[in-house]
Amino acid sequence: MTAEGLDEVWDDWKEAVNMTASELEKWLDTDESRAVGQKSGGSGESTGHKSGKRIVEILRTNKGDLTDDDVAHMRKVVGYVHRHLAQGPDKDVEHSDWRYSLMNWGHDPTRK
Repeated sequence: MTAEGLDEVWDDWKEAVNMTASELEKWLDTDESRAVGQKSGGSGESTGHKSGKRIVEILRTNKGDLTDDDVAHMRKVVGYVHRHLAQGPDKDVEHSDWRYSLMNWGHDPTRK
């Protein structure tokens, strides 16, 4: 049985998340990754960094094994990426906190 709503979000997810699990995992280990994003809950970890870890798990899961909770997170990621792509900086995209934040969510805006 397929997780509810998976087919509806799948194509948008594949477009929004343009980094592989290994690329994202490597990125999440960088100082730049840890330095950006909104931190809450006193853990010192940003929402985006935490999301990135979850995205790695989802990317490593077979489509047929995804849960309803996974699909809900996939929708959240697609929404975040779409909203933030509309807010990019005018210059130096490559070294911007905007790009770094998007990369925590699995999207590298410098990729074609």
